[in-house]
Amino acid sequence: MDFWTLLVVGLIAGLLASLAVGGVGFGIVGDVVIGIAGAFLGSWLFGALNISVPFGGLGGTIFVAFIGAVVLLLLLRVIRRGKHA
Repeated sequence: MDFWTLLVVGLIAGLLASLAVGGVGFGIVGDVVIGIAGAFLGSWLFGALNISVPFGGLGGTIFVAFIGAVVLLLLLRVIRRGKHA
């Protein structure tokens, strides 16, 4: 993936994950970073669990990044909650 595609995938996945999880409060730049990190996490999870992506192309990449970003946001929410308890 080239740099611009990675940014677009990160932006879309991060925004969608933030909406799905309920907005954790990282802002637009944070959403992009979460989306990009989620792409790597999602790719690793799908490979480790031997799950195939239901569709290919850019849509499949965004799907995997979205799943990874949701997992990452949920983990960050647990960590944040633990610090405030």
